[in-house]
Amino acid sequence: MAPPPSANLPLGERMLALAKTLQFAWFSGHLVLLLCIVQYSIAFLTFNSASRWARFNYRTAFVSAAMTYGIVVYKTWRARQKVGAKNIGALGLLADENVQYLGMSLLWLAAPQYSLAVLPYGIYSVFHVATYTRNNVIPTIQPSKPPAGASPGAKPQSNSPIAEAIGNFVKRYYDASMSIVSGLEIFLWFRLFLAAILFKKFSWILITVYTVFLRTRYAQSSHVQESFRELESRVDSLVSAQGTPPAARTVWDALKTGVYQFHEATDISKYANGSAVPKKTH
Repeated sequence: MAPPPSANLPLGERMLALAKTLQFAWFSGHLVLLLCIVQYSIAFLTFNSASRWARFNYRTAFVSAAMTYGIVVYKTWRARQKVGAKNIGALGLLADENVQYLGMSLLWLAAPQYSLAVLPYGIYSVFHVATYTRNNVIPTIQPSKPPAGASPGAKPQSNSPIAEAIGNFVKRYYDASMSIVSGLEIFLWFRLFLAAILFKKFSWILITVYTVFLRTRYAQSSHVQESFRELESRVDSLVSAQGTPPAARTVWDALKTGVYQFHEATDISKYANGSAVPKKTH
């Protein structure tokens, strides 16, 4: 993340310099996404999610998501071009989580409304906005000064209580929030599966693409893996309880076997030059 403008500039010039960066456009996109989700959530909770205003906020949220992830993908591509890195190929490109979320945001933008789909993007945006505000916006408005008696080259220390509070918030809630995201993404698959059974519009296209997305997320994210393990453990406890029909246990065992076989058959590390795809927490 680029540093804030020089503290020697006047406030107006510092703000202007910050606003001219591509990173500020990324931040603005996340901020707009959050505002749209808040307004859409209000409409949803008041049973007005089908209104024109709600639809506008829903679509705008995914336009903003596509813009923010598109900026990250572009900056990554430009950085690789500058250092003359070799072409990573289609599999390498699809292994980039920013490409994955960019693709899904475009798909959600074109598909019928699924209210649950905006929530993972919103949770990510909360932390992106918080981190950028702490590292860039606050130092631009209130530049840090070197401690008294420090050498001229000493790094300034932040004395903003707001920045400190944001940092504590991120440290305290990030991991738990990523677990919530992974749970929402798994639950969304079941929502799409139900829509596919009922032959909703575009549901089979959505469930197919989303299954690929979720499988890729499982390969990369420890939070998604943990959420699947928790789900498996809970269902195991339910079907092993007394009074559970034997047929239910048989169906669950068959389902687990099918999922394990699907996992092995779609292990992309087998096709990525023989090396495993690195895991990520987001």
